[in-house]
Amino acid sequence: MIRRVLPLAFALAWPALAAAQVPQVPPAPPAEDHSRHQMPAPPVEDHSAHQAPPPAVVLPPFIPPLTAADRAAAFPDVHDTMAHDDNALNYFVLFDQLEWQSGRGGTVLGWDTKGWVGRDRDRLWFRTEGERDGGRLAHAEVQAFYGRAIARWWDALAGVRQDARPGAAQTWVGVGLQGLAPYWFEVEATAYVSTTGRTHLRLESEYELLVTNRLVLQPLVEANLYGRADPSRGRGAGLSAIEGGLRLRYEFRREFAPYVGVTWQRRLFGAADEARENGQRAGSVRLALGLRLWL
Repeated sequence: MIRRVLPLAFALAWPALAAAQVPQVPPAPPAEDHSRHQMPAPPVEDHSAHQAPPPAVVLPPFIPPLTAADRAAAFPDVHDTMAHDDNALNYFVLFDQLEWQSGRGGTVLGWDTKGWVGRDRDRLWFRTEGERDGGRLAHAEVQAFYGRAIARWWDALAGVRQDARPGAAQTWVGVGLQGLAPYWFEVEATAYVSTTGRTHLRLESEYELLVTNRLVLQPLVEANLYGRADPSRGRGAGLSAIEGGLRLRYEFRREFAPYVGVTWQRRLFGAADEARENGQRAGSVRLALGLRLWL
């Protein structure tokens, strides 16, 4: 009987004995918030007032000083966009050559002027050039074209040309292309058909080489090709004449630049033979002094 009761009593008393042997741990107190007791960060000292000013930039003597007008042009007021017209009517006139030439063939006064009036895409172009040789008008022509911008740097032209000299007056209808080729070569290519059925192709190219900011070297070459000969005007069939020039100008202002240069003219093939038969020279080299203006 005792053997049966003891195990049962031991099983019933065991939970109470185990609970009495484990010590009771009191709960930990809540952590104290020290954020209100933190010290403020020390202020950062500003050393900019103690730094030395940057040294002044000394410009070369050929670079003009920067003015208030230059700053205003570089940073225009673009906030009032309604005050600007993107397609306004404008104009430009360039007296590219107003010059005196002297060589073995005598003294010549020449001019070459071009310009336009119109808007961004559509413009009326005009060109005029000529020479006065020995007190008489040796060559003169006037051209008027409608020009349409077909690319960023190129215009297509169509219009008329009137020759006053040499010979009798002559009228031509012309179409052409002009603009800036790669590497900033200015190019003009114009094809003409006269009222009498004659054809003429003129190719012209020039380049402006900046020697300094104001000293500019300008080479130019022009070639004239005709469909058939015209002895009365000294023109041969095919490549009739080539003209070249090298002019060095100094721009006191962009709009005002005197220059000195050398020009070269050469008649070819049939035109050269015709000149020799008439006692004239087929080619000539001349010294040029002139003025370049634009408005």
